[in-house]
Amino acid sequence: MSTTTKYSICTICDIGCQLRTEAEGGKVRRVLAHDNPMLARNICFKGVAAPHIHNHEDRIRVPLKRVGERGQDRWEEIPYEQAMDEIAARLKQVVDQHGPESLAVSTSGWNTQSTHATDRRFMNLLGSPNWISGVALCAGNTAAVNRLTYGWFPMPDYANTKCIVLFGHNPRKHSWTPIYNAINAARQQGAKLIVLDPRVSDQAETADLHLRLRAGTDAAMCLGWLKVIFDEGLYDKDFVRDHCVGFDELRERVNEYPLERAEAITGVNRELIAEAARLYASAEGAVIPWTPITDQQISSTSAIRLHSILRAVTGNLDAVGGETLGGFNPDYIPESEIGLHEALAEEQKAKQLGYDDHPAFTYRVAEMLKGPTENVWGYPYADIVMGCQMANPTHVFRAMATGEPYPVKAFITLGNNTLLSYANQHLIHQALKNQELIVAHELFMTPTAMLADYVLPGDVFTERNHVADSWSWTTRLALSQKVVDAPAQASSTFQFWRDLAVRFGFGNEFPWATLQDMLDYRLSRSGRTFAEFEQSGYMEMPPPEFHKYRKTGFATPSGKVELHSSVLDDLGFDPLPYYREGPAPNEEYPYLVFTGVREDAFFQTGQRNIEVLRQRSPIPKIFLHPEDARREALKDGDWVRLETATGQVTAELSVQPSMKEGHMRVPHGWWYPELRGQEGLAGAFISSDAVLCSDDDEYLDREQGVPHFKGFPGRISKAERPAYAFG
Repeated sequence: MSTTTKYSICTICDIGCQLRTEAEGGKVRRVLAHDNPMLARNICFKGVAAPHIHNHEDRIRVPLKRVGERGQDRWEEIPYEQAMDEIAARLKQVVDQHGPESLAVSTSGWNTQSTHATDRRFMNLLGSPNWISGVALCAGNTAAVNRLTYGWFPMPDYANTKCIVLFGHNPRKHSWTPIYNAINAARQQGAKLIVLDPRVSDQAETADLHLRLRAGTDAAMCLGWLKVIFDEGLYDKDFVRDHCVGFDELRERVNEYPLERAEAITGVNRELIAEAARLYASAEGAVIPWTPITDQQISSTSAIRLHSILRAVTGNLDAVGGETLGGFNPDYIPESEIGLHEALAEEQKAKQLGYDDHPAFTYRVAEMLKGPTENVWGYPYADIVMGCQMANPTHVFRAMATGEPYPVKAFITLGNNTLLSYANQHLIHQALKNQELIVAHELFMTPTAMLADYVLPGDVFTERNHVADSWSWTTRLALSQKVVDAPAQASSTFQFWRDLAVRFGFGNEFPWATLQDMLDYRLSRSGRTFAEFEQSGYMEMPPPEFHKYRKTGFATPSGKVELHSSVLDDLGFDPLPYYREGPAPNEEYPYLVFTGVREDAFFQTGQRNIEVLRQRSPIPKIFLHPEDARREALKDGDWVRLETATGQVTAELSVQPSMKEGHMRVPHGWWYPELRGQEGLAGAFISSDAVLCSDDDEYLDREQGVPHFKGFPGRISKAERPAYAFG
């Protein structure tokens, strides 16, 4: 039996490692490290487990139609064409009755590799602005907020940097593996590492400086750093003078945060705050990599803006050893163009949920930035990391549940276990039960899929060709090759949207009959087909061009780095960054809970059904400091109940000296596939952190509407070990 080995881009997590896949007899047998020594170390046990995922006996291989009550998990198998016909007919009924904005879509490009923006294209032609994604809470929102300051989302120049600052981010050997390796390589070349994290994380253990700040106080820490940098003249005066606006106003705001105030808010000694600020500002090239931690706080917009301001005022923006601004790859048509954002009418854009109250990553801001974006980057809309032009998830779920401000009655979810992926799981459950049509495009029967009317089987990265462009975050193009055939009734997300578009009469706007046609189209700007691209090698990486702003300016209304944001000012928000205190612990709920921390064995809510990965982390664990455990008369290994005003979870206690006192850590995305048929929605409400965090207005970042996942009040008590807990 012959063996085939081809190049792959792994999509089990969000980092997109370049690997090789070996197949035999039409089945994936092994995933191997890349044959390029520079890429060979970028592999983790999730990637190695791909054959267990792709060949899993429980993988959905044929379309399923609900026959019982919603959520009863009763199905009949139907052909793909019949499923698509019925979905199109039912969606047309919803749109005819409630308008095109009554369709909402939640998707995850990480798992599906790429829709090639056919989802946005279909929605924009239909007239619905209500597209959401997990990137609204992770990276996509960061990209949108960075654009407010300097018009793009930068990528660190790890190869040349001399200082790395990690705000709560904790890359490890089996989590964000390429970043972990890049940090290690930089440190071997002499780069210093500063970690800001309540925990003694893996990265903090070996950091040059570790600042154990109170959860959720990132913005106050940054303001303290700027106070030191400005007072001691450590900023790049020439860059600030020539390329920034609003410095004097910013300095006045920074003066409100002397080191004694920063110390009082963050809990970090003022001398250590000053030492870290000096180390960062004085380095010959320093980076503040993207972090999911700052994405998810009550002061998220300000904290993200402060990261971007620190980069700019210290001369580390679009500079060697600092942060690079890539722009669109000139040889590959970006998803931003394929999405056809200009096709969506202005009145429909204005109906986007979140447009009025929390506009930072909605069409409202996109329209304000489209002129500068086109002037600098060549196209008016930028879907960087799939972010920007998004609806606000909380507002979408409220509309789905209540019909206010208008009904949302059809919901399509692709590669996104929506029920467990956003804040306030109880609201999401109510929202899903109130739908007239739910379609899930999935590999496995997730709790969200159990609530659907139709479940369509998706394909996986070993079953399709692809050119990965990092969703325009970088200009790299990387090759992923089809190694085996997908199940006969499975479809790519591209194929799903194209087939739905044809049924809606949009065929002329979807001229690509196959995924291969789409890849050829996207490469046509370089005069090549996919077949020619794959023959030329496994990756293209144009050399970085630094200081491009000297010729083009920045893609902001002023053409400069906006320390004082004209966009936020025009929208009626504070144009300067600030710190806002989150909900405080109290007598009833005396601890600070921070959620969303990932175990290495899983990505988001996935892989709990993959035995080789589940064995590494068989049950969810809540982390607590030994002194807090003693105070609560708890011991390591106890089964505990963690409660907030919004909900409760149960899990096993892990007493960890690395935890900060007064803090509790809850893992993300837990459900129990083994309980399917025994416990409602496979135990989706037992241990899922999404039930804990409120999305009431007092918990939301003002500008984005992002919930405060990093430090909200909770309590803990002993619970009985349930019969289903194994390990």
